[in-house]
Amino acid sequence: MKFLFYLVHEYSIPVFRPLVSYLLTEKKEYDFRFFLSEKVNQLVPKDWDEFRKLYSLEEANNFNPNFVLCAENYLDYRLPGLKVQLFHGVGIEKEAHYSIRHFFDIYLTSGPLVTKRFDELAEQYGYFDVIETGWPKFDHILNFDSSRPEVFGEKDTDKKVILYAPTFSRRMQSAEILAATIPQQIYKDELWLIKFHELMSPRLKNLFDSLEGENLKIVKDSDITPYLHLSDIMISDTSSVIYEFSCLDKPVITFRTIGNFEKGLDIQDPEQLRPALDLLLQDSNYKKAERLSMLRRVNPYLDGNISARVFEALGKVHSEGLSAKKTKPANLFRKAKIWSGYY
Repeated sequence: MKFLFYLVHEYSIPVFRPLVSYLLTEKKEYDFRFFLSEKVNQLVPKDWDEFRKLYSLEEANNFNPNFVLCAENYLDYRLPGLKVQLFHGVGIEKEAHYSIRHFFDIYLTSGPLVTKRFDELAEQYGYFDVIETGWPKFDHILNFDSSRPEVFGEKDTDKKVILYAPTFSRRMQSAEILAATIPQQIYKDELWLIKFHELMSPRLKNLFDSLEGENLKIVKDSDITPYLHLSDIMISDTSSVIYEFSCLDKPVITFRTIGNFEKGLDIQDPEQLRPALDLLLQDSNYKKAERLSMLRRVNPYLDGNISARVFEALGKVHSEGLSAKKTKPANLFRKAKIWSGYY
């Protein structure tokens, strides 16, 4: 089998990392290539061989993959092969997570809560298959070297680390409100890390620029994974990174989250932030059972073997074909955006 990894945004890289590692170590008989944007090409891991990188439709057509793996919301429909959606997050509270944009033949879902929705959509549209495999980035997180990185120097290694990772969505983001209160919440024996989503508004990022100091740092790295391991508590809102942190069995504070309140300790007022932090720093197991129960509904596969399930599922499709028999809609409006270079 041949696979083409489609990368336009850097948030796709950690989703694909464990899949690429699996192919290189366990499935050397499979061939694969990367279809890259110029921006992402500057950021991909150095061990992703140059000869595997493709930049044009002609090169992709010559490679002729069986499957195109994508963690974006869209891809170039002119690429050969079955199009597979792996998702760039598990933002299950966001309706956009369930948007059917008519690009994909297969949706690989993270867990039963997500699978149920996509099964209903598959029945409605009739042209794509849904297979529950788990979300590959959890492999990347769980198999990551969790030794404490040298981020702030030796003198800071005993400090508690608070990670604030808000979503970028205007309707759900917390950054605008919490930017004013966070400086007052920081204790001297704490380090606060601020990690923005790649698509966060520059205006909101600028609110935090002047806050940097000895006890607050803005993370510039594209991959949040090292900082998930480094941190003791996460603060967020309705970002899917909450579930990424929860898979490490660590507590989360959510600010005015939308749905699935069991995933963290939710607060509605900025003044509740410090008391919530003090509570979780004292008792990291507070509401642990509810938090892990929610995670099991979103992604129950925490054995580090999701990548194996992905290729096992696609191998079965390759040998047996899709179960869905209808054809995709014409989708001319979105295809026109591909032609014009809008995406």
